[in-house]
Amino acid sequence: MKLVALILLTSSALAAPVDFVREVRPILQKHCYSCHGEKKQKSGLRLDIKAAALKGGDKHAPDIISGKASGSPLIHFITTDEDELMPPKGKLSADDIATLTTWINEGAPWPEGVDLVKLEDRRDHWSFKPLQVSNSTSKLDAFIDAKLAEKNLHRSPPADPISWLRRVTFDLIGLPPTPTEVSAFLQNKDHTAVVERLLQSERYGERWAQHWLDVVRYADTHGFEVNTERPNAWPYRDYVIRAFNNDTPYDRFIKEQIVGDSMGQDAATGFLVTASVLLPGQIGKDDQSKRLARQDSVDEMVMNIGQTFLGLSIGCARCHDHKFDPITAKDYYSMQAFVAGVEYADRDLHTPAAEAARAEEKQLKARLAEIDKELSHFVPMAKSGAERPMINARENSDRFIPVKTQRLRFTIKATTNLEPCIDELEVFNTRGENVALATTGTKRKSSGDIGVAERHELRFLTDGRYGNSRSWLSSNLGQGWVELEFPQEQQVERVVWGRDRDGKFTDRLATDYQIEISDSSGNWHTVADASDRQKFDPKNKKIAKPTLSGLSADEAKRAKPLIQEKTATESKITQAINAQKVFAGTFRTPDDIHLLNRGDPEQPKEAVTPAVLSALGNVTLPKESAEQDRRRALADWIASAQNPLTARVMVNRIWQGHFGTGLVQTPSDFGRMGIKPTHPELLDYLAAEFIRSGWSVKHMHRLILLSETYGQSSQAQDLPQASPPRTTGSEIVNHKSKIINEGPLIDSDVRYLWRFPSRRLEAESIRDSMLAVSGRLNLKMYGRGFNLFDQRGGLSGFDPIETFTPENQRRMIYSHKVRREPETVFGAFDCPDAGQSTARRIESTTPIQALNLFNSIFTLEQSEAFATRVKQEAGPETAKQITLAYQLSLSRPPTAAELTDTTPLVHTHGLTALCRALFNSNEFLFVP
Repeated sequence: MKLVALILLTSSALAAPVDFVREVRPILQKHCYSCHGEKKQKSGLRLDIKAAALKGGDKHAPDIISGKASGSPLIHFITTDEDELMPPKGKLSADDIATLTTWINEGAPWPEGVDLVKLEDRRDHWSFKPLQVSNSTSKLDAFIDAKLAEKNLHRSPPADPISWLRRVTFDLIGLPPTPTEVSAFLQNKDHTAVVERLLQSERYGERWAQHWLDVVRYADTHGFEVNTERPNAWPYRDYVIRAFNNDTPYDRFIKEQIVGDSMGQDAATGFLVTASVLLPGQIGKDDQSKRLARQDSVDEMVMNIGQTFLGLSIGCARCHDHKFDPITAKDYYSMQAFVAGVEYADRDLHTPAAEAARAEEKQLKARLAEIDKELSHFVPMAKSGAERPMINARENSDRFIPVKTQRLRFTIKATTNLEPCIDELEVFNTRGENVALATTGTKRKSSGDIGVAERHELRFLTDGRYGNSRSWLSSNLGQGWVELEFPQEQQVERVVWGRDRDGKFTDRLATDYQIEISDSSGNWHTVADASDRQKFDPKNKKIAKPTLSGLSADEAKRAKPLIQEKTATESKITQAINAQKVFAGTFRTPDDIHLLNRGDPEQPKEAVTPAVLSALGNVTLPKESAEQDRRRALADWIASAQNPLTARVMVNRIWQGHFGTGLVQTPSDFGRMGIKPTHPELLDYLAAEFIRSGWSVKHMHRLILLSETYGQSSQAQDLPQASPPRTTGSEIVNHKSKIINEGPLIDSDVRYLWRFPSRRLEAESIRDSMLAVSGRLNLKMYGRGFNLFDQRGGLSGFDPIETFTPENQRRMIYSHKVRREPETVFGAFDCPDAGQSTARRIESTTPIQALNLFNSIFTLEQSEAFATRVKQEAGPETAKQITLAYQLSLSRPPTAAELTDTTPLVHTHGLTALCRALFNSNEFLFVP
């Protein structure tokens, strides 16, 4: 027996190790590759390539632990009786399991060079490579013509002058040319002068800022469930408009939006926080909910930076390595570390305009205090039978018939909660003097005090200073009294008091009280109490507005102008305050960022430090790096001329703005799942020229707009209807020898630009153009957005505002944009709702578009205004009216046939009907 055991032991010890190629790979090929091979990698696990297999999948990596089969997830899932068994079709044989187990215990030896497939290098992608520019002297049209020649196509003839002028005017400023501009161009045909004029127009920034705001998903509400107003977001919108008008170099434009707080551009960092965010009240109070909400908010910043500047879906690596692009989960969290100190919040603006607003606020508040003091003489008398305003925490005035006394007592009988608190008690005599002030010699006593040194003391009751920080606090729960004794007898008529004149605290407010005076005999008499005030409502935080109710005719006459001035002054104060803040993020000590298992904040792994995407650079920062330094390093890397993506992405967006589609059809995805450029050499030429010009966006406009490609006609010739044609080179010749371009057959989407691709105007341009043509467009720039709905935030119930004033007839970019709530009329024209980034607007055609544009109150009113303008400018003659209507809306006079057809319409239904029809015509709605 000993000999047999020794033989078996020796045989086992001398057994050859498991051979991967002959024994292990056949098992994996037969049972695993269908789900974890070249075509499919469930759970991110790939077993047909050594590097991928040993790295492991998304959920349990590493799945193969060398030398330890018992701890390897791979062995667990092929042997388990409790978990999900692999492969799903049935358990492996005992021999196969033994082979895999032994192989792993032996160290999982996997020879190099035996894999049947090669792991694709995801960094080997066109957009990750440096710009390839072979001939920097080439012209834009040469690249287009070369591609057309490859496809046996050629460019179309030039567009007619009016079509080109309308095209370039809509493209640059989003409005139609005026009859005067049309006339001037037809005389001189100076294309360069037109482009320069439009680029210098302030309307240009309004038009091109809209493209940018689509990408960064700008809105004036926070989004998600409550969708409350974001009242100070608009300075970022105004910053973008100014940046385009000023032709801010694009590399600086990038830096300002990431670290503008160090560059004198506070509003610019609004870019970092444009996305939806959960407000504190929407987040659970438990730490787990807070961590998840914070992770979501930082994720939005990283996604915004990636898709906007780099054209990459970095956010796809939050839970696992990117499935297609060379972006690891570690890359993703390292990018988070750059912005880990940014919070979604308002902060003070430090611009000249904001400083002026602060000075104005101070002056206005001083005047408001004077007005309030004057108005305090005109409050309804206590015990007069007139209902007096509700008690509020800031200030209350009790006026009574003048009475002589040397002592006054204020007794509190009930409060909102806790011990009562009064910040200042003022008593005025008939000469308007505050005789309660301690400086006049008035003495004080109380029912009892809670003394907090330098904050709550009886002496602060009449020290002439407002606010909770210098106030009296009773020692009795829900009640207490204070008594004043004047140095000599006074004829008093008014008591003014408040919980906190600064408006910061509303607790401890007296809700039931009594004011008494003592006569010469020492008897107390009530002169005012809370019985004739409106019933107290703790939910009502508003300060009661002064009214004329309960006043005599003479008092009402004197009080009315003061009330009007008070209302106007309060409105100006609100405007001044709004001009001092911007929703552009606040900055603090950065969070510690960890690689998270499957993106779960509750499963942190190793800590990471700020670092750019490893496939594109090697910029890294130490953990101790200051918050602003982190953002500056990120901005510098993105805005570098050596970054292969930045210039390409932006020139592609500019190209898309002029042709409707970029050279890369997926403008925010230059990764491996994006569509390859139709003209890669042209894209790189434009990117290099962009950098060479000093990152000038306006230079790129000039280059594109003055090209022959941009200037060609948008009209496609019809294919012949006759017998089958014969092919000759790049053309088709039928039996009548009519030459037809093959463009519609070869390139129906006009991606190779054998003609100019006409497209419908965007929603904003349609609305703005209707206002411009009707003569009602208000060109006021900047500032708080006008209302499209009856409320500026909320979850639902948005009713459109259909009463039109100069304020809401501004350009649509200045509207208050409610996230996820399309504008009632023009939202149907594919106007983004800012829920997600819109890198390229779709162009749908739906019945609701026609119904909205024909029947909406907006269209009806603008048609009336258009007709009124035409009558005023053209006079009473119908033919002249029709001609001017065409010139204003379509930039041309009517044809003879159109004049013949429309004259009876105007005679029968009025000029308004024609104006309405013109607004609904394709010629008005499309870029020619």
